[in-house]
Amino acid sequence: MDDQKDRFGDKIHDLEKVREDQWAREQDRLLLDKLRARQDAQLHCPRCSAQLVSRSGSESTILACPDGHGAWLEGAALERLGEQTKRARP
Repeated sequence: MDDQKDRFGDKIHDLEKVREDQWAREQDRLLLDKLRARQDAQLHCPRCSAQLVSRSGSESTILACPDGHGAWLEGAALERLGEQTKRARP
């Protein structure tokens, strides 16, 4: 009788593991879909709603309004610019 309980317990454990793996795969798929959608999303100027264009500088890339209403940097690029500014000051 104990042998049957052990086999039944193993089957339940295996079933739980399969369900957990299915849940994890679904979560991964949802996250990848979200990341792909974010990459496909186009950013627009908050002032004129024109699509921002990517412009490369010497060390970083910025997103700029084609009509000259401003430019936007990612956080890391902004930090690098701040560090360069601090080093340039006497």
